[in-house]
Amino acid sequence: MDKTENELIIRDKLAIERTKLANERTFLAYFRTSVVFFGSGIGVLNIHFFNEIDYIGFFLVVIAPFLLTIGLYRALKVRKSIKKFCST
Repeated sequence: MDKTENELIIRDKLAIERTKLANERTFLAYFRTSVVFFGSGIGVLNIHFFNEIDYIGFFLVVIAPFLLTIGLYRALKVRKSIKKFCST
């Protein structure tokens, strides 16, 4: 059984797949957090009982897209890193 140094064995291929899935789970966690922040912010802004803390609602609505952007950036960066590792 002659294997070249660049050839990946089954264990390595499975490890790469686990890494890809972990990357997707991490992105989905960022996405879920962003949606919760946005929804909570809208909720705080729409409930008139919370008029004195409207600034928290604005903060949550403004921070949600930033969280989504960070998650997307990290997911793409890790995906690129995985592809780079697989091609070597």
